[in-house]
Amino acid sequence: QPQLVESGGGLVQPGGSLRLSCAASGFPLDQYVIGWFRQAPGKGREEVSCTGSDGGSTNYANSVKGRFTISRDNAKNTMYLQMNSLKVEDTAVYYCNSNDYWGQGTQVTVSS
Repeated sequence: QPQLVESGGGLVQPGGSLRLSCAASGFPLDQYVIGWFRQAPGKGREEVSCTGSDGGSTNYANSVKGRFTISRDNAKNTMYLQMNSLKVEDTAVYYCNSNDYWGQGTQVTVSS
């Protein structure tokens, strides 16, 4: 059964970095759009970043531009979200998405 399994969340101080991973099984990531979303407490789910299957079109939310980078490793069938210069307002549960499947979510907490 196809699924996405996330890892890499945690607690980090403001200005720190984290890398989220999302391993796909049951389908090839390189044939699909991949995306990362997040949901902060009391707020709706918002798109953080997405990129096409060809890697040629990538979008970022204005709030994360220049700080976050989406990528994929086709050999490992895994997608990543590198998050640098983290801010308190980046605190949320982060979800990966591809081929209409969602990861289970991973908590990212930015706090001093």
